[in-house]
Amino acid sequence: MNQPIEILEVGPRDGLQNEAEIVSTADKLALIEAMIDYGARRMEVASFVHPKRVPQMADAEDVIAGLPDLGHVQYIGLTLNKRGIMRALATREGGKRGIDQAGCVIVASDTFGQKNQGQTIAEGIAETRDMLRFAKAEGLSAQVTISAAFGCPFEGEVKAETVLSIAEELAAEDPAEIALADTIGVGVPAQVTDLFGRLGELLAGRIPMRCHFHDTRGTGIANAWAAYGAGVRTFDASLGGLGGCPFAPRATGNIATEDLVYMMDNSGVETNIDLEAAIAANRAFAEVLGRELPSRVTRAA
Repeated sequence: MNQPIEILEVGPRDGLQNEAEIVSTADKLALIEAMIDYGARRMEVASFVHPKRVPQMADAEDVIAGLPDLGHVQYIGLTLNKRGIMRALATREGGKRGIDQAGCVIVASDTFGQKNQGQTIAEGIAETRDMLRFAKAEGLSAQVTISAAFGCPFEGEVKAETVLSIAEELAAEDPAEIALADTIGVGVPAQVTDLFGRLGELLAGRIPMRCHFHDTRGTGIANAWAAYGAGVRTFDASLGGLGGCPFAPRATGNIATEDLVYMMDNSGVETNIDLEAAIAANRAFAEVLGRELPSRVTRAA
C-alpha cells in the first residue's frame, strides 16, 4: 500500500463540460499550462462531441492546436463514436502533435446509454470495439471507460455482472487501460472494493485499471482509497472538484485533484503533484469562473 499513483487530470474536459458560461480557449489553455506546472502528466483536454450537445467543447480543435508540445505530457481526447476517433486523428495531420490518446466511452445501462450516446449496451460494445480497432490500425493509442458502472440515474442499480461482461468483451481488443466510472456518485467503498477486485481478477494484470469517481454523495475520496486498496494505480481527478455529466440529472463534480493528492500524500503514496501549486491554480481559475471551487482542501488551506 505504498506504490505511487498516476493522476489523470480531467478538469479541462469533464471539469468544464457542465459550465453554463463558455470558458474561452485562451483561459482553457492557461488552465492546462497551470496543471502541467503543478505536475499533471496525463490530461483529458477536450471531447469530440457535437457542439450543440456540449457547447463548452465546441473549440476542441482550437484547444488542441494550442497545447504545449511537451514530450512528457500525454493529451487525451474523449470520443463517443468512430467520428470522434476520426476527429482525433485529424488533429495529428500535417505533422502536428495533436491528441496522443483517444478515450472511448461505453455506458453500462441501456437507458443512460441511449440518452448519452444513442446506444444500447449491445450497440455500445459493437461501436467501441470498432473504435478501438480503428484507432489501433491508425496508430492511435486508445483506452476505454465503462460509465455508470456503479449506478444509473434512470435505471438505478447496475449489476456487477453487467459491468464485468462489458469489460471482458472490450478487453479482447487490448485497450491501453479499462476504467470504471461512478458517473453519478452513488458508489460506496465496499462496492468499489468488490467491483475492482473482480475486474482485476478478470484482467489478470494484462490491462491496467483506472477509476473515475464523482463526489455527489460525499463518498468520492473514500472510494478512491478503496480503489487503491483493490489495485488501481491510475485515478481521474479534476482541479477544484469541477465537473458533471450534462446527461445525468443532478450529477455533480469529480473528486478534486487537491483532495486526492492531500489524502495520498499524507498516506505515504507518491502522486508527483505539487499540492501548493494545485491550490494556487484552483484560486486563479476560480477568478475566471467568478466563484469558489468545491475542493475541500483548497477551502481549508
